[in-house]
Amino acid sequence: MFAVVVEQKSLNRASRILNISQPALSRHIRSLEHELGAQIFERVGKRLELTPIGQFLYQFALEERQLERRFQQEAVKYRTGHRSTITIGASLTTLQSTLPDLISNYSQSDPETDIKAVTGKTHEIVELVRQRQVDVGLVASAVSDPSFHSAALFDDHLCLVVPRNHPLSLKSTLRIEELGGMPMILFSKGTWYRILTDELFERYGIRPEIKMEIDSFEAILRLLPVGPSATLLPKSYLRESLLEDNELQRIDIDELKKTVRTTTLIYPDEKEMSPAAQRFVMQAKMFYSR
Repeated sequence: MFAVVVEQKSLNRASRILNISQPALSRHIRSLEHELGAQIFERVGKRLELTPIGQFLYQFALEERQLERRFQQEAVKYRTGHRSTITIGASLTTLQSTLPDLISNYSQSDPETDIKAVTGKTHEIVELVRQRQVDVGLVASAVSDPSFHSAALFDDHLCLVVPRNHPLSLKSTLRIEELGGMPMILFSKGTWYRILTDELFERYGIRPEIKMEIDSFEAILRLLPVGPSATLLPKSYLRESLLEDNELQRIDIDELKKTVRTTTLIYPDEKEMSPAAQRFVMQAKMFYSR
């Protein structure tokens, strides 16, 4: 309930989504604050904004939501004995930006197949495919290995994203040097896009003020207005509806267009794949060749 209130920034909208009354939802939030001994929201005009402890709590709420989804995926195996199952290994970036579209497209034609997703860093996903512990891998990097096949799906690059109340939100373009000293929320260290970001900053001598390091795209978007801060996110994730719904602005920086990453599908020989996994690979290729 707390996470939905954060994402809707309104008790009224959250109560409609959760199908409970607004007074009941307010009582739940007050009870949570009483348990924590701290205020987790503050009202800014008509909007609810997170306090510092609220920001911290929201990260844990997202982790709990992800654990629940994993449980539901595992439970399916005990409810549907004869149904086909595909296990997809996805790097964190592709799990949040690319995989949802591919799953939605695949499920329209093959709704009886259950899909399980395993997340990890790129080298971990590569190893899972190599060891045949997942059926298919999806990574935000060009990968070549004799033990499996690779199919480049599309190229992507980073974009600067700021909330609409940010001092730079009225600009359509920006020089890379202007990121120096800017408060930013970045990916956690060790992820491909964070490595790419650090290399970019080192190349141009940029020293931003790093406020947070987070693995979740969703959490980064929700926390941007606090401060406010800026971030760097892959263009493929930044749909216009997403920017509009979260009151965010994308700003072009020429140098960021050089941060190209290739999202790649990796998979074993056809004879080692189930029919369901073969169909997923075929449809993923077709989806990005349109």
